[in-house]
Amino acid sequence: MTDTLRPLQSAATEAPSAPVAVPGDPQKLKRSIGVVGGTLLTLSCVTPASTLFVVVPDLFSSLGTATALTIAIGSLICVGVAFCYSELGTLIPSAGGEYAMVSTMAGRLAGWLVFVLSLLVVMIVPPVIAMGTADYLTPVIHLDPSYAGAGVMILATLAGLLDLRANAWITGIFLVLEVIAAGVVAVLGFTHAERGAGSLADLSVAGSGPGGVDTVTAMLIVSGLAIALFVTQGFSTAVYLSEELENPRRNVARTVLATLAISTVIILVPVVAITMGAESLSALTEGDISAMVTAWSNSAVGTFVSLCVALAIINAGIVMVIQNSRVLFASARDKAWPSPVNKGLSKLGASGAPWVATLLVGVPGALLCFVNLDTLYGVTGVSVTGMYLLVAVAALLGRRGSHRHGSAWRMPLWPAVPVVLIAVLAYVLSQQEAEYLVWTGGIVVAATLYWALYLRPRRETRWLVTVPSEGADGV
Repeated sequence: MTDTLRPLQSAATEAPSAPVAVPGDPQKLKRSIGVVGGTLLTLSCVTPASTLFVVVPDLFSSLGTATALTIAIGSLICVGVAFCYSELGTLIPSAGGEYAMVSTMAGRLAGWLVFVLSLLVVMIVPPVIAMGTADYLTPVIHLDPSYAGAGVMILATLAGLLDLRANAWITGIFLVLEVIAAGVVAVLGFTHAERGAGSLADLSVAGSGPGGVDTVTAMLIVSGLAIALFVTQGFSTAVYLSEELENPRRNVARTVLATLAISTVIILVPVVAITMGAESLSALTEGDISAMVTAWSNSAVGTFVSLCVALAIINAGIVMVIQNSRVLFASARDKAWPSPVNKGLSKLGASGAPWVATLLVGVPGALLCFVNLDTLYGVTGVSVTGMYLLVAVAALLGRRGSHRHGSAWRMPLWPAVPVVLIAVLAYVLSQQEAEYLVWTGGIVVAATLYWALYLRPRRETRWLVTVPSEGADGV
């Protein structure tokens, strides 16, 4: 991490032979969306309803009545993470997101590793969500989850090639439907409550035997925090879109913090309602939310909610492909790969979308729909936690030198927030299953070797992380 970056934009003057992005370079994303469009895209990337219906049931199966508490703790941790993203994202507005921020503050190797972790997340999360489509299309048609997920990924890829402004309106319409679905679940759960608010502190889950009850331990809650962090993870999309947001100095922080607050309410309130409204602990542990909705109302309402969720998943796929393609585009602009690869990933289509990068996100995502779901969940949880940890380190280092007086939103309670975050996230990471730590660790080791053998020896012409001049000026 000691191989720190040169000051922003200096790479262009110190290595004139390197094809670095400079003002006037055609490899720039255009600023076409305001805070409303950015909020719609970012909130859609959190995919509150699809997260509620696809990811949360997995938490119910292992945490039972402690699910709401775990998500609440995870959301509280994410407030500190959002502070870090908001400050760094306005100081360094780049489509590279985490890796641009961490590279600038903590050094090129740290930035490269956070890029690899973010790439794992952006490649795995869309198919994880997409595979849930089949369950919620069941009232209309029975589909294999893997094939349904692959179809959603292909559809999302095609939509990702459109103009970003058009996608903001498409995802906004879908977002309204998924919020309605989450609201219906919350109302039905509260009006059919089987137990009081005290059940949220019972910390119990159905046991293996008939009528058995197991206690949810503190260690289980800590282990579940990795997935809980994943539940609201999409608020970072505002940072990825910072090159395309108007007035990034103002709108990035607003979008990050507002999205986290809204998504937490949309997810946590229905989780509380489900916990109180499930007819039994075993029903809650099974996590079949669609069946609960039907039992609380009728098949017509259950079908409506299911179809809204299916649309929400498609919505999520579109936004995630948009976000993730920008990560690959930025890595090529910053010369992370051999020249032919950089050239291909930097290509922009007529709509302004990086079309090669979009295809390279969507097509592999479709293939990942055929990988074991538990493995995808585990690796994603470890990767998100590790990525947040490195961002917190960058935020701790973010007020050194020229950055101390840079024009940016500044978090309250610095440096206490990043210090506490680093300690908490390191502990959460240590409590994850060894299998997922080994998978993720192996990928990180391979990435470190690529850095040592290819990127570092070519540091004058490779991995030149820069911020476009428009972002630096905050316009």
